[in-house]
Amino acid sequence: MAQVKIYGNRSVWGGRRAEVSDALHAALVKTWQLPQDKRFHRFLLLDDGDLVAPRSAAYLVVEVVCFAGRSREAKRALVAAMYDDVAPVLGLAADDLELVVIESPRENWGIRGRSGDELALTYRVDV
Repeated sequence: MAQVKIYGNRSVWGGRRAEVSDALHAALVKTWQLPQDKRFHRFLLLDDGDLVAPRSAAYLVVEVVCFAGRSREAKRALVAAMYDDVAPVLGLAADDLELVVIESPRENWGIRGRSGDELALTYRVDV
């Protein structure tokens, strides 16, 4: 399981949600082998002035909240894909994209009326 939260300026990213979502999901499918149909993205777009950082107006913060279990190599592959694939597609400089992977044990999740550790997934987490 992985959920993606995207933070950025509404004035820059508001009209580009589909493009951002497609690029991020492609990176997760490529590196973590997420199924194509397992896309859970939340856009938390902010008004100008509400995202304070020494970056450009295009600054984008991506948080991937996921079940624990991905290897160090899988996390590094995701980082590489963000800068090699996602940033160029979105026209971002490396300074304007940040990724945070937040892992949580499966038993800390509640999904479809069950604890996450009781779910039978159709894909692997231990990549």
